[in-house]
Amino acid sequence: MSLFRRKNSPHWWYQITDATGKRIQKSTGTSDEVKAQELHDRLKVSVWDQKRLGIKQRRTWEEAVLRWLEDKAKKSSLTADKSHLRFLDRFLREKFLDEIDADLIRDITQARRQAYELPRKKGPARQIEPKATTVNRTLEVLRGVLIRAHVVWQWLDRIPPVPMDEVPPPPTRWIKRDKAEELLEALPHHQQAMVRFALDTGLRRSNITHLQWSDVDLDRRQAWVHADQAKAGKPIGIPLSAEGLAVLQGQKGKDQRWVFPYRGKPVTQVATKAWRTAVKKVGIARGFRWHDLRHTWASWHAQDRTPLDVLQILGGWGSIEMVQRYAHLDDDHLHQWVDRRVSLKSQATQDADELTTQKKKATEEVA
Repeated sequence: MSLFRRKNSPHWWYQITDATGKRIQKSTGTSDEVKAQELHDRLKVSVWDQKRLGIKQRRTWEEAVLRWLEDKAKKSSLTADKSHLRFLDRFLREKFLDEIDADLIRDITQARRQAYELPRKKGPARQIEPKATTVNRTLEVLRGVLIRAHVVWQWLDRIPPVPMDEVPPPPTRWIKRDKAEELLEALPHHQQAMVRFALDTGLRRSNITHLQWSDVDLDRRQAWVHADQAKAGKPIGIPLSAEGLAVLQGQKGKDQRWVFPYRGKPVTQVATKAWRTAVKKVGIARGFRWHDLRHTWASWHAQDRTPLDVLQILGGWGSIEMVQRYAHLDDDHLHQWVDRRVSLKSQATQDADELTTQKKKATEEVA
């Protein structure tokens, strides 16, 4: 075993022979010789324990991250996950997996809650207060790596608990049909078709912006979202209504590959200035997002009495619990029960009864 420097590298490197006899050269990830030597010595002890005592090889956080990135190479949110891994690297870079305990996780959580500055091209940096959902997403990535190391790779005998911050359920924003028509009229032409299709199918943004003609059959009035493009990881079949079919018919001939192209390429950004301007112009509540078109579609279905199990299939949700949020919007069937209830007399009825009593009393007095 040895510790050495490499040309054009600011970090110390180590060379070891592991318990299987394989020679390994890796960066320590630090330019501090004392820290590098400490890591080298810990690895040396670990190899001795494996060879002489039969103890399981200790794995580092870096090894786990590299293995996890290989396993999750096709994950749709991998780019976002990498940003969380970069944050975690500040605390875990030189750690063995079995050194990640409850105290260290608490330190990570507290650091993630701290405000930070976001640089701008012009003007002073903007102060950002991380939301509880952002904190939880970082912790979810950490937990995901640890669970995989424990369950799948069997690198850990146990994992510490990773408590999450409490997050109130987000409001389900949706708009009525007349307001949706106003929004469509206020949008640029290339966005109108996408919004109409979103309101007709309930598809997520990326499934619409990256829809290809190879995934559409106009004759059978059918479109598909493949499993690797679906959030729940399962393929979604989209039956097309007359309105959805008309939207697609209007897109024919604009591009050979993409259904909703913009200058020959798929749309990359929908929350544009034009979108925000249109939302504001028609008086929709602030904070209405493109994804709320999906909530609107599901809300309309619930109000039209579409069974929730059917709505789950149409929307590609992984569980019925995800659809329950729309159940309260279909309350017409409850009216028959509240109308049957014996209620208090209305004010008008009370007034009429009192007037009748007064007339009767006056008649009796005259008599």
